[in-house]
Amino acid sequence: MAQMMFETFYVPSMSVVTQAALSLYASGRTTGLVLDLGEGVSHAVPIYEGQALTDAILRLDLAGRDLTDYLIKLLTERGDSFTYASPDDQRDNVGDVKEKLAYVALDFDQETAQEMSYELPDGQMVTISAERFQCAEPLFKPSLLGKEGSGLHEMCYSSVEKCDADIRKNLYGNILLNGGTSNLRGIAERLTKEITQLAGTEVNVVAPHEQRQYSAWNGGSMLAALSTFKETWISKSEYDESGPSIVHRKFSLPVA
Repeated sequence: MAQMMFETFYVPSMSVVTQAALSLYASGRTTGLVLDLGEGVSHAVPIYEGQALTDAILRLDLAGRDLTDYLIKLLTERGDSFTYASPDDQRDNVGDVKEKLAYVALDFDQETAQEMSYELPDGQMVTISAERFQCAEPLFKPSLLGKEGSGLHEMCYSSVEKCDADIRKNLYGNILLNGGTSNLRGIAERLTKEITQLAGTEVNVVAPHEQRQYSAWNGGSMLAALSTFKETWISKSEYDESGPSIVHRKFSLPVA
């Protein structure tokens, strides 16, 4: 990346900051556990004083796209049949239903959902009830999709427990939701409940605003505006002297 920026785009200087750290900065924090829930993968990234603790970063290959596909499966098994131009068109339409109506149940076994009707972008009508919360449950029970491994709450717990005992309380007290899938209603409350049961300590899950998928961009703009930020830059002269290897020497970058 440094080679491209300096040799192709001729930038005078650059800095490298992890996406998770930028999201944390956007919330006004420098320490916390960032739970990034995207479309294809989920990550738990502990950050301490702006630095990612790379040995404790964990990954779950389950995210928004899996929930959309699961909702398609639930609706199909229920007997619903819709006409779509292509599989991608089907995923887009059902994904729209998920974004508007799906939520995370606080207690899955006791949950009941009000039946709701929704008009798809192409004009077709769909009625959905229990599927509204059933489609989100794999985030906590990957086995529902035939996947092995931990749910989000267990991943968060394991990530924090890999960190130094002295900072765990601070991490548990600042669990930041990030990414488009984190916009599911009820996810912060469910995570708080589940992680508290595992950790046996006070847990605070922060859901700062609705458009959390843009928080890394917002954090980057805030960081770049600081006068002290230039201290982290790599200059063109430094790059010319040391080459791309200077990135690895100057920054601690996670492998995810």
